[in-house]
Amino acid sequence: MNLWRDLHPILALFIASHKNKLLIGALLAGVTVLSGMALLGLSGWFITATAIAGLNVSIAFMFDVFMPSAGIRLLALGRTAARYGERLVTHDATLAVLAALRERLFIGWAQPEAARRLLARPAQLLFRLTGDIDALDSLYLRILVPVGSALVAALATGIALSFIDVYLGLAITVWLIVTGLGIAYVVARNASHTARRCSYGIEALRARSIDLVAGQTELLMAGRLDAQKASLLAADEYLARADDALNKLEVQAGAAYSVVGMLTLVATLIAVAVLMENGAIGTPLAALALLLVLTATEPFSALRRGALELGRTVLAARRLNPRLQAAVSPTATPPSVPFLSQNLILTLRDVRAHPAGQDATGASVLHDISLTIAKNERVALIGASGAGKSTLMAVIAGELAVQSGKVQVAGHSLLTQRTELFQDSLRDNLRLANASADDASLWEVLQTAGLADNVAKMPNGLDTRLGEGGLGLSGGQLRRLALARLLLRDVPLWLLDEPTEGLDPQTARDVLQRLDKLAAGRSLLLATHVRREAALADRLVCMEHGRIVMDVMRGDTSFELVLNTLRPD
Repeated sequence: MNLWRDLHPILALFIASHKNKLLIGALLAGVTVLSGMALLGLSGWFITATAIAGLNVSIAFMFDVFMPSAGIRLLALGRTAARYGERLVTHDATLAVLAALRERLFIGWAQPEAARRLLARPAQLLFRLTGDIDALDSLYLRILVPVGSALVAALATGIALSFIDVYLGLAITVWLIVTGLGIAYVVARNASHTARRCSYGIEALRARSIDLVAGQTELLMAGRLDAQKASLLAADEYLARADDALNKLEVQAGAAYSVVGMLTLVATLIAVAVLMENGAIGTPLAALALLLVLTATEPFSALRRGALELGRTVLAARRLNPRLQAAVSPTATPPSVPFLSQNLILTLRDVRAHPAGQDATGASVLHDISLTIAKNERVALIGASGAGKSTLMAVIAGELAVQSGKVQVAGHSLLTQRTELFQDSLRDNLRLANASADDASLWEVLQTAGLADNVAKMPNGLDTRLGEGGLGLSGGQLRRLALARLLLRDVPLWLLDEPTEGLDPQTARDVLQRLDKLAAGRSLLLATHVRREAALADRLVCMEHGRIVMDVMRGDTSFELVLNTLRPD
C-alpha cells in the first residue's frame, strides 16, 4: 500500500501528460519481444525441418522453403523496426514527461514559503530538479515497460506451447511468471535500503562538492578546508559502498535468472522428448518449443535493473509528491478579493506572519499588521534591521503565507536587493518578465532604464550572453537591467526592497531618479533604511518588532524629523 501511495500521484501525472505516447511505446516493446520470439522459434523450426527434408529426396522436392524464409525476413525487419520505434517513442515520451514534471515542480516551489526554504539549501534544490526527477525515468523505462513485455512473453509462450500440449503451456506460463516476478520482487526488497543509501550518497556528494568549490575561500580562512575535503571523501566512500552492494545484488539476480532459464529449458527439453517418444509431435515442433522457451526467459532478466532502482524511484517520488501536488492545490495566501474602494491598491487587515524556514522564537514576526495604500501613493517602510520590513514585503508579494488576517493586493512586480539573472542572453533575461515582448519593446525599456547605449556597444547586442549571476555587467548595469525588466510588466504597484543597496552614491542617485520618473501613474512601496530612497515617498510607515508604530504623511511636522533619522547617503 505504501508503494502504491508513493507512486500513484507520479503515475497519474505520467498518464495525464503523454498517455498516448506511453501506450504506443509499451505496445512497440511488446511487439519487439513477440517478433524476437517468433523469429528465433520459426528459424529453429525451419532449420530443423529443412535438415529432415534433406534426408529424403521426395520430401525435399515437396518442401516449401519460400514461405518460412519470407516469414523469417519479415520478422527480422519487423523486429528491427519495432525496436527502433520502441526506443524512439519510449525515450521521447519519458523525456517529455520529465520535462513536464520539472515544470510542475517549479510551479510547486513558487508557492508561498517553498522557495524560501529551498534557497537555504541550494544543493538540495539542484538535486530535486536533476537527480530525483531523473530517477523517475526508471518507473516507465525500467519497471513498467519491462514488466509488461515479460508478461506478454510468458503469455505468448504459454499460448504457443498449448497448441503442442495444454499442460505444458500452462505450466511454463505459471513458472515463468512466478519465478520471473518473484526474483524481481526479492531483488527489489533487498535493494530498497541500499538504493536509498545510494541516493543519499549522491546528494551528499553533490552538496559537499558545491560547498567546497563555492566556499573554498571561506573554508581556507576558517581553517576548515581539510575538514571539508575529508567530508567529501567520506561521502564518496559511502556512495562507493552502496554502489558495490547494488552491483553484488545485480550479479546475484543475473545468476538467479540464468538458473531459472536453464531449469526451464531442461524441463521443456524433457517434456518435448516425452511427447516425441509418444509420437505427439515431430522434431521441428520440438525445436520450436525449445527456442520459444529460451527467448521467453530473456525479458524477465531485464527486470533486475528496474528492481535495483525501485527503491531510489520510490524515494524520489516520496520527496517530490508534496511539491508536485502543491502545483495544483490552492496556495496558502488568502485569495485576492474585490477592494472595498476602487481607490485602494493594497489592503492588509490584522495580518500575522513569520519568516519561512525560521523558528518563531527570536525571529522577526508580524503582529496584527493593518495597512492601506491608495492608487498613485508612494509609501516607504522604514525601521531597523529585524523590524519586519522584508517579511511584510514577502507577504504582499505572495512569497510568504500568512498565519491569519486578510491580504488584498492588485497586480504588482517586486524589485529585490539582488538582481537574479541566468547564464543566458540579455534578451532572454529581460523576457523573463514578459515572454511575448519583441525586440522593439526590449530596446525601449533599456533606453528608459539608461542601459541601451551600453548594450548597443556590445558586439552581440541583445544576444550577448551573461555569465552566472549576470557576470560581465557592473553593479550599476545590473541594477538598470533589473529596472528595465521591471518596466516590461505593466502593473499598478511596484514593490522595491532596498533598490539601491550596494551601489555607489552616483549610480544610486541615477537609479532613483529614473525610478522617480518611471513610477508616474503607479503606486510604490519601498522597504528601506536609507534616506535617499525614503525621500521618494509621500508617506513613511515605521516598523518596530513586527508592528507599525508610526505612519506620517509628507507635510506633517514630523515627516522631515523621521526622514532625518535614516542613514544618510
